[in-house]
This record gives sequence, structure tokens and C-alpha cells, in this order.
Amino acid sequence: MRSLHPRALRTGDLVVIAALSGPLHAQYEPGLDHAVTVLRDMGFRVRRSPLLEAGQHHWWLAARPETIAAELNGLLRDPEVRAIIAHDGGQAVLGYLDLIDYAAITADPKPILGYSDISLLHLALHARTGLVGFHADLATPGLGTAWPAATAERRTALERLYRTLLTEEKPIGFLPSTPTWECWRPGRAEGRLIGGVINRIALVQATPYAPPAEAFDGAILFWEELGGQASYVWSYLHVLRHAGILDRIAGMVVGIPAAIEGLGTRATGLPALSDIVLDALGDRDIPVLGNVEFGHAGPNLPMPLGLRAALDAEARTLSLLEPAVRA
Repeated sequence: MRSLHPRALRTGDLVVIAALSGPLHAQYEPGLDHAVTVLRDMGFRVRRSPLLEAGQHHWWLAARPETIAAELNGLLRDPEVRAIIAHDGGQAVLGYLDLIDYAAITADPKPILGYSDISLLHLALHARTGLVGFHADLATPGLGTAWPAATAERRTALERLYRTLLTEEKPIGFLPSTPTWECWRPGRAEGRLIGGVINRIALVQATPYAPPAEAFDGAILFWEELGGQASYVWSYLHVLRHAGILDRIAGMVVGIPAAIEGLGTRATGLPALSDIVLDALGDRDIPVLGNVEFGHAGPNLPMPLGLRAALDAEARTLSLLEPAVRA
């Protein structure tokens, strides 16, 4: 399937921080304020969506699903809004996939940033429109909390990386690697990135909003996970096996696991995450790169869903081969 590239941002463009899933709790206001500062320092105007009123919520959601969808659709249709970044993740996107104005995305494709529950939104939008989704840091826990905790050098590198990705029509090339990256199975592959939180990749398979099977042909599957049990990850991987996804992909990139119970080492008798992955893959001889910094474990390297990438697991490199945005 063809990818739909969002339009490039320019200095002074409006970026809206929106409540696309969970609510804003009052104690996280300072993080949101810092996220606004980070985006302004990148050269953008910033606005908070109306649903980002601290304390407003419906159960665990920022609002009822139809209200979240109405706000998102308004942002998609507003020509002044040039990018949308989710305030946080949560448990809401499944409730409004059928209420999104997909035609508005095709008419005016915009970068949408976020991970966690937002990875489900990326998958559905890509399936229905081909939109390149920015599996990247959320506003409040990412730009507002994880970025300030990083070293000054890391923050500078991330700001440069995000701004280049959003504004320039040139490939990023090699993403900055660190010693945490591990080769779990050697090999090289080139293909389009597709993925997100693994439980959301598995869940979307039960809906009409799942990416078509051919979207995984020759693709590089990236995924990460927060919480739950190691056995759940094993089960999600087998959902992908039964869906035929593991037979179609050309490579895999796995994020740093966050708060997953039941992971260990051979010495403890519990499997490492690499053991679980290789067990599920069986004899599928594809490269696997593990412990890459995207997802819930800290400041995110952006993983643009739908963008062509090159993976060399043994060399521990991942390179973005094309621009994420178009003029």
C-alpha cells in the first residue's frame, strides 16, 4: 500500500496538543507546560485543545468517545492546525475509530504524534488512508517529563531530530544508536516501518481498521510494551503469527520493555524478552534488533509508520531512507 505523507511544517505553524485518549490530571500540568515550551523552542505556535482542562474526564477517558472524536475531527478539518500531538496515552481510541473523518485526513494530511494508545490510531489511519504516523513522544510524559530528565546532549539531539523529521524534505538517515541496542538475530532488511504497542497491534486485528495483510509484506515490524506479564507478550506474538504477519515481515525492531513481569534470565529460569521473541519466530530467519529507545521506557526515537527504513541487526543500525513529510 502507498504511504500518504503529511505536509511539512514551517516556522510559526500551529501545533495543537490534544486529549486523544486519557485525561489531564492536575498534577501533570507542569509537564504539559514544559511540553509547550519545547514545541515553542522548535519554532512552532502551540495551542491546547479544549478537552485539556485539568480534572475533566469520563471514567478513564478524557471525555466520551464521541466527544474526543468530534474534537479530533475539528482539528483535522481546521486548515490553521498543521500538526497534532497527543497529550498522553490511555484507553480510549478503540471507542472512536468508527467516528473519525478519514476523508479529512486524505484532504489535508497532518503529522499526528504519540505512542501507547495512540499507536492504535496510527495503525487505523494508515490502514484507511496510508497516512504516515509519527510513533513518537507524547506531550506530557514525553516532551514534558522524559525530555527534561535526559542529558542536555540527548535533549538537543532529540529536538534536532524531531524538527528535521517534521519540517525537512530529506531522509533522516541513521537514527542515533546507543549501547542498549542488541542484535537478537543477525541480518539486513529494507522495508516500510509498521508497528506500535504490541497489545494494540494484536487488538486491531479484531476490528475492520486493521492494516491489510499486504501492508506487512516486506515490512520492518517495530513494537514495544508496557506492563502486564511476559506471557502476554508471548501470546500477542502468536496472535501476529496466526494473523500471518510474522510470515510477511522482513525484519523486527523491539523497544526497551517497561515494567513487564516475568522477564528474567536463564539463571533465574525465566525468559528474557529476546528468548520470547525468538521462540515465537521459530525458524523465520529475519533480523531482529532489540532494546531500542522508543515507547514507554524513556525519550523516544521517532518511528514513522509507513516510512521506508533499513535495518542491520548485527551492525545495530536503523536508518530512515525517505522524508517523513512533503511540501
